[in-house]
This record gives sequence, C-alpha cells and structure tokens, in this order.
Amino acid sequence: MTEFGSDAQTMSLVAFIAVITVTLLVCVMTGPDHGDLGEFYTGYRSLSPVQSGLAIAGDYISAGTVLGTIGIIALLGFDGVTLTLSTVLSLVLLMFLLAEPLRNTGRFTTGDVLARRAPGPIVRITTAVVTLAALLPLVIFQLAGAGDLLAVVLGFHTDGFKTGAIVFLGLLMIAYAAIGGMKGTALIQIVKTVVLLGAATAIAVLVLERFDFSLPLLLDAAANGSGAGEAYLASGLQFAGDGVDMIATQLTVVLGAAVLPHITMRTFSSRSARAVRRSMSWAVSTVVVTCLLLAVIGFGASAIVGHKGLVAGGPQGQTAFLMVSQAVMGTDPTAIETLLFTVVATAVFLTLLASVAGITLACANTLAHDLIAHGFRRAGLKNSTEMAIARTAAAGVGLVAIAIAAGVRHLNLQALLILSFCIGASAIAPALVYSLFWRRYTRTGLLATLIVGTAATLVLMAGSNLVSGSPQSVFPDQDFNWFPYTTSGLASIPLGFLAGWLATVLQDRDAAGRRRRYEELEPTILAGAPAPAMAGSGSGTS
Repeated sequence: MTEFGSDAQTMSLVAFIAVITVTLLVCVMTGPDHGDLGEFYTGYRSLSPVQSGLAIAGDYISAGTVLGTIGIIALLGFDGVTLTLSTVLSLVLLMFLLAEPLRNTGRFTTGDVLARRAPGPIVRITTAVVTLAALLPLVIFQLAGAGDLLAVVLGFHTDGFKTGAIVFLGLLMIAYAAIGGMKGTALIQIVKTVVLLGAATAIAVLVLERFDFSLPLLLDAAANGSGAGEAYLASGLQFAGDGVDMIATQLTVVLGAAVLPHITMRTFSSRSARAVRRSMSWAVSTVVVTCLLLAVIGFGASAIVGHKGLVAGGPQGQTAFLMVSQAVMGTDPTAIETLLFTVVATAVFLTLLASVAGITLACANTLAHDLIAHGFRRAGLKNSTEMAIARTAAAGVGLVAIAIAAGVRHLNLQALLILSFCIGASAIAPALVYSLFWRRYTRTGLLATLIVGTAATLVLMAGSNLVSGSPQSVFPDQDFNWFPYTTSGLASIPLGFLAGWLATVLQDRDAAGRRRRYEELEPTILAGAPAPAMAGSGSGTS
C-alpha cells in the first residue's frame, strides 16, 4: 500500500488532536456530579429519541463493524453482503422484540433485568462474569487493531508507535468512560455517527461516480477486481461452499450482535416506552443507511484497489476504507480531496474511540452495580461509593485490555469478535427472552442458561478454525481444530436455550406460583407499569 501524502497525514494528525481535545472537554462538561449515580448510569434519561437513537447506532456500528464490513465485502462479495444484512436484522429484532421490555424492567444494567425475575446475589455475580466474557474480547479486538490503522494513516510503522497508539487510545477510552459516564459517551457516539455518515456518503458518491452511478457496472468491476470472477457475486466464497457454517454464522450474528450489554444499556437511558420505540426507529434507520453505504464502498474497494492491493494492506481487508478513499482521490489530490480524506481518517479514529469507550463503560457498570453493589454485598452502597467503584472499574478493565491488546496485536484476532457474538447469542439472548416472556422460568434455569451457553461457547470456539488450523486463525502454525466451523453457534445456541428450559422444567415444583408472580410483573415488563415490591431484588436501590 502506498503512503498517504504528507499534507493528508499532517491534517489527520491535527484533526486527531482536535477531536481528542473536544471530546475530552465534552466529557468533563457533561460528566455527572460526584455521587450522582443515576446521571452516571443513565444520564438521567435526558437524551431525546433522536440523540438516543444515534447513540445506539454509534455503539452498534463499532470499528470492527465499519472496517470489517467493508473488508469482507471487498474480499468476499456476496457473502459479505449477507453478513451485513444479518447485522441489520439483529438490530431490527431487538427493536421489535426486546427494546421496550428491556427499558421497562432494567434500571442500569442487564443484571437489573435478569434480577427482576430471579433476585439474588448469585444471579448478579453470574451476569457480571458473562458480561465481561462477552465484552472484554471485543475491547481487545478493537484496541489491538488501532495501532496498525493509525500507523497507516500517519505513516509511522515502527512497533513502538503501534504499541504506543494502543496504550494512548486505551487511556483515552478509560477517561471517556470514567469521566463522562452514560451521557458523555453517548454524545461522543452521536458525533462519531454523524461524522461517519458524512464521510461514508462522500466516499460512496465518489465510488459511484467512477462508474457513472451504475450499480451493475460497479458490481462487474468488483467481480473482475476480486480475482474470483463470477463466484464473487455468488454465495459460498467465504465458507468454501459450506452452507451449514454460513447459516450458523448468520444465526450467531442475528441473535448475538444486538443483545450485547453495551447495546442494551442504551435502552435504559430512554425517558419512556414511547421514547425507546422512537429511539430504536432512528437507530435502525441509521444502521441501514450506514450499511448500504459501507456495501458500496466495499464493492468500490474491490473494483478500484483490487484483491492484491487489499490483501497487501491487511489479510482481512481492515484498511480497505482508507485505501479506496485514497484511490478515488488519485495521486495528486486537491485541497478539498485532502480535507475529505482527513474527514474519513477522523471518522475511523472517532469510531475506534467511541466504540471502546462505550464497551468499557458497560463493563465498569456491571462490575460496580452487579458484582460489587448487589453481588458481593447484601446491603446497598452509598451512591458516591458505587460511582467511585464504577470509575475504578473502568480503569481496571481498560488497563487489562491495553496490556492484552499490546501483547497480542501481531495475531489475527477475528476469533475474539466472533466469541463476543457467540456468547451474546448462546447465553445472553436466551436468558433475556426467557426472563422477559416465559412465566415458568426459574433462577436455576437462568443460571443454567448463562453458564452452559457461555461455557459451551468457550469450549467450542477453542476448537474452531478461527483459533487454529487455517492461515487466518489466531495460531496458523498449529492445528488443534476439532470443531470445523467458524462460530460455535451451531451447537452453543441450542445448548443455551435447552439448558434454561431443561433446568426450569426439572427443578420447578411451584409452576402455578411462578406463573402468578410473573403475572404480577407482566404489566411492568410489557407496559412499564410500576412494579410490585420484590424483596431482595436490588433492582430498585443503589
């Protein structure tokens, strides 16, 4: 890959410094007062539906989504498009099935939702562990790739610079989560979403202009540039014709992407059930438009840059967005084109920052609220104490993620991204569906769902072809692959649902009583009516 011009690199560096300064200032100005726990966790539900929708879309469209979607479409064509559609469908399912009940039953965290049906410290502790197992790999995955991306943009390719970039971005994400809380990170997500939409629209228009705004011409050129010919526009290129693996991967994305705790926590910040519906409408619309733009850019990358050029920039096509942006502007860009590239680079930088900050906040919230305040302690903590713990937890999670990301940045970490989706689909999704809609669901069933779904995912992913046995795996020189699929979803999703059902059916000796208690909560879950007092739930106190 050729270097970007010195003017573009200089402007990008200036833009990065400006973004850091402004976003930190926003966090300081909007951050909660000392001890104001409700504002730290929910921003006092002060965001409008439009703002909340853009924040949800910003959390959902992570750096992995933006760069990975463009890369996979550029390299694999039709299979990349179907995976993108699965991503959109996941958010649509959240909107229609879970968003309003989540808002009605949750206060701060996913643990609040689950403890509403099954109060007790063991549920809180288990939920916190599963949340960390789902989100920490996602933080590591995005941080580990940050150094390479910044090196591409700024032209510093030494190992020291890449490691330093990871540490610097990690410290920024800690500051955003600890200082800004829910409202501060939401505002950063909003800015990121707007900038990303603007940059993606501009590049998509330039790509289409190259082909006279003709989609058939673009697709033909993309197929030619891919090196795969007609197979590029047909199903099977990604999974070598293995339809089972393709279906399992799409099912995992559909069920897992939108139920991850850093996405669902945004529903708790909506003012009302009507507001959360409007917020989700804005979020889905924004994600649909963004994914369409990313698809155009992905096809443009294949058509203009070509397969060899994309692979030279990175085997997973992570730099495809930057490469096609450079290609459509030519070797001698004008001042306007240089400015546009700066906007693209800033959008990528903001996406990295906002994504990891939101995930870090979700991890900190569950550690403070679920694990400490309602898990290890039976008596509630003072608001100021819990907030201090949450901020300390943000620092702890961030430092652990920085250390791991810096140590493994040389590896292909695609497996970590898939691991997060698999835990979401196999443990969190069935737990939420059962808790919100099944009258007989018991505490034992809930724990079985969370533990079996998570354990099955970890065991099966360890033996998958993303971890070993292929050139694209984490350990390409080793082969302990005994589960020959890309995701664990084929087995772990049914196991998660089955474990919850079986444990409930075998253990439930008071089905009538549990139905009655659910009926007492049903108006809260479905309509947001005030909930009856539930001793020991911990869902209504800090």
